This record gives sequence, structure tokens and C-alpha cells, in this order.
Amino acid sequence: MKTKTFLRIAAFSCLAVVGYAQTPGVFESSGDVGVTPQKGKVEFNSSSGEYSVTGGGANIWADADAFYFVWKKISGDVALTADVHFIGTGVVAHRKAALMIRQSLDANSAYADIALHGDGLTSLQFRPSAAAMTQEVRSDLKAPVRIRIERRGQTFTAYAGAPGEELKPAGPATVALQDPVYVGLAIGSHDANVLETAVFSNVKVEPLAAQTRPRYASKISIYDLRDKSVRVVYKTNETFEAPNWSADGKYLLSNSRGRLFRIPLDGSPEPVAIDLDPTLRCNNDHGFSPDGKQIAFSASSPSSRQSQVYIASVNGSAPKMMVSATPSYFHGWSPDGKYLAVIAQREGNFDIFRVPAGGGPEQRLTSSPGYDDGADYSPDGKWIYFNSDRSGSWDIWRIPPDGAGTGDSKAQQVTADELEDWFPHPSPDGKHLVFLSFPKGTSGHNDKLDVELRMVPMPGATGKSAAPQTLLKFFGGQGTINVNSWSPDSTRFAFVVYETLPSGASQ
Repeated sequence: MKTKTFLRIAAFSCLAVVGYAQTPGVFESSGDVGVTPQKGKVEFNSSSGEYSVTGGGANIWADADAFYFVWKKISGDVALTADVHFIGTGVVAHRKAALMIRQSLDANSAYADIALHGDGLTSLQFRPSAAAMTQEVRSDLKAPVRIRIERRGQTFTAYAGAPGEELKPAGPATVALQDPVYVGLAIGSHDANVLETAVFSNVKVEPLAAQTRPRYASKISIYDLRDKSVRVVYKTNETFEAPNWSADGKYLLSNSRGRLFRIPLDGSPEPVAIDLDPTLRCNNDHGFSPDGKQIAFSASSPSSRQSQVYIASVNGSAPKMMVSATPSYFHGWSPDGKYLAVIAQREGNFDIFRVPAGGGPEQRLTSSPGYDDGADYSPDGKWIYFNSDRSGSWDIWRIPPDGAGTGDSKAQQVTADELEDWFPHPSPDGKHLVFLSFPKGTSGHNDKLDVELRMVPMPGATGKSAAPQTLLKFFGGQGTINVNSWSPDSTRFAFVVYETLPSGASQ
């Protein structure tokens, strides 16, 4: 799962908090946070319910903030919604009006907000811990009128759109705030020497009911090309994902609950956890080296909540970090064992990189403004296959993995029909390309819904493929076939089918 997050750093730090005054309306109080030479104010119109909030401060950003804040203290899950517009043209394009949820009134406090900028940019901003650098997830919408932020535990999601219409989400982001928190309206001028004003109307502060997340049973299955049969090798009322086939053909490698498990193919009843550092929380991007002696995997850790890339021995010992920049996800190993194909978000966009398996800096292979994902090498090492929305919908593409930074200029489109295609995986014998297809219009791969496993013959010199053949239709999606799962002899591949469990179902 790959959310669109990037880091911008500004050199500004301040820790002062100054005088608070009582505030009318639904809020408790207000005042300047941080160093604000020009003092702010709030005016509440009880007839219209509008809050006219004026404030200064250098920015809501970096490792400390300076702005004017109208707030109340709340515990539990909450949503804050308002229509927002600025008064006047403004001095700085990046003046900000925000709906904010904040741990404290310290300038360097952890927080999350949805910030509407003076130039129309809208983003979910968040500082994951006190004095950390602010990060953001930008909304696709420009200058929305109505904005909203929701807190559910440690998960924050921003929404934006027009009044009366369904709001479009951005995020989520994880920020560990402890109850009670400060919830309210914020404005910063982006120039400490001036004041800016924004009007917040139709303001709603509402508690959120507890949200029950669906739970899924997993059926780890094997498709056999020889007789088109399907065999379920393991079923459980827990979520298992992304099976890889071991180089010796004796077991599958799958992730569940942040750990990696061996699933024997000899009829043994239960998966066996790999003895990997328990502080590493693995996700569904992992795979074996060509010689079967190592595994590459993606994981978060106590030092990083976002995904990084590691290599360890096949038994889980001696893990070594290969990519520290976040977020980064392993997806494929070159057939000569020299490189890892990595999907990483850099400068706000997900692109393809390769990393020397022996260690060294990442090398960018694509830089298209599209979202690239699911990179996997062809068995001859001449191509990296991947999925991308660079054509306007999700299709399979390929590039030569030459590391010269010319991937986009040499990219070839492989599929081009109405379905949304993800996670292409070439068979070891170079004859087949299997991939997962979502219904037309599906915007990403994080949900579970009705999907198809499809296959085409490996494309020739032009990259064009024959019409895809649908092998199976079932309920799946995220976790079904994120990484290569072909058997060593190319006759079978593994995948996961999911079933929604009724409320109260046992593990």
C-alpha cells in the first residue's frame, strides 16, 4: 500500500506560546502560537455562524509553527468541517487557512491539518512527532471551498470539494496524538510582518462513531496452467498476502501481521514464521534472490513508520537496510542478482529505481508525472515490466533497465483496454505475463473487490501484446499478487483469494 507523500524543509524554528483569550461560538479559546510579531484575532458572527480569523506568523511548516489558532480541547475520534475563503488578494501566495488537530499549543507540537493555500493548493499537512519536520499529502483539487479533516485513532484523512458534493480524500497520514487534543481553525500569513484574514463558515465539530474495519479470510491458492485447475494450499481467518515461490519449489513465502511466513507445499498444516528481527514490520513487497539464498523485503521499523527496503539471508538472519529514504518498496530482483527494482516516492511522485544488491545509491529509471508501480524484471534481464497511469488509466508498460535515466523515452505500452491493470509478473521461462485487473475506473489497488487474473504471451520487440486472457475472476485486490509468485518451472503461480468475514468471526 503506497500513499503520495513527500517532504519539504524550511529553516524556521520557534517555541513561544502567548496570551489566550476566550472565544465565542463552538470553540473555547484562541491566540497566537509561536513567534507572531503581528498579533491575530477572531471575530464571531452569531447570526451567520461565521468566524473571521486574522493571523500572522512565518509559516505552518518545518519543525515549528507560527500562526493564529481558534480551538477547543476534545478527546476521541472527531471530524472538523468548514467552508473557507480568504479576504483580499494577499501578500504571499502560500498564506494558509487550515482545519487543525494538534497535540499542544507548543510551536513544535505534533499535528495534522488540511491547509488551503492562498494560491489554491490544498494538502494534508502533518508533523508526526514534536519538533519533527512537517510532511504533506497534496490534494488533486485546486482551491476547494469546503474542507474537512477526520481523526480516527492515529489516522488522519483530509477531504476537499464543493459544498453539497462528495468530498475527495487525501492521505491518510499517521500521527500519534494522545487525548485530549486541540481542534480548531488556523491561519498563517507566511510573512511574519503582515496579517491575513480567512472566513470559516458552516463550521461543524462532530464526534465520529467507532468504525469497524472489515476482516478477511485468506485462501492461498495455486493456479496450474497445465490443466487450468486451482488448489487451495492454506486457508485462514487472517489476512495473508503476496505469496512468493521458493527457488527450490518447496514452500511459499507470505506476509501476515507484519511478519514473513513459510507456507509448506508438502501438506504440513501451519505456516512457520521466519526468524526475522521482530522490530521490523514487513509489508507485502518481498521476494527471493535468483539463487534462493536471500530475501529482499520492505518494512517499517521503530525508527521509520514508512516503508524501507532490506535484504536478509533466507532464514531471516543478518538483515541489512538497502534503501533508507522513505517511502520505498521492493518489487523485483534482476535475474543476475545484481539489482533490486524499487518503487519509491521522491519529490511527490512514485517512480522506478534500481539499487545495487551489493549496496550503493539508488538510480532513477523513470520520472514520468504518472504513478509507476509493480516493477518486475523479465527473465532475460532486458526489460522491467510495471503498471502506470501515465496514459490516463492503469496499464502495463515496460522499460529497458539500463540505469541511464532514459526509461521514459524508451517506455513501451503493453496493455490498453478498459480494465485497470496492476502487478505484471513474467514467468521464469519467458513465455507468459500474468497480472491483476481491477474494474474500469478503479483509482488504486488498496481495496478488495471483484478482480480478474489475466495473462498474455510475453510481448515481442514492439511491446504490443495479444488480447489478455482471463484466467480467473474472484474477490481480491491488495495482497492477491503484489510480487512475483511463479513456480520455478513456470507451470504454476500462487495468489490469494479473500472472503469478507462476518462481524464477530473468530481467528
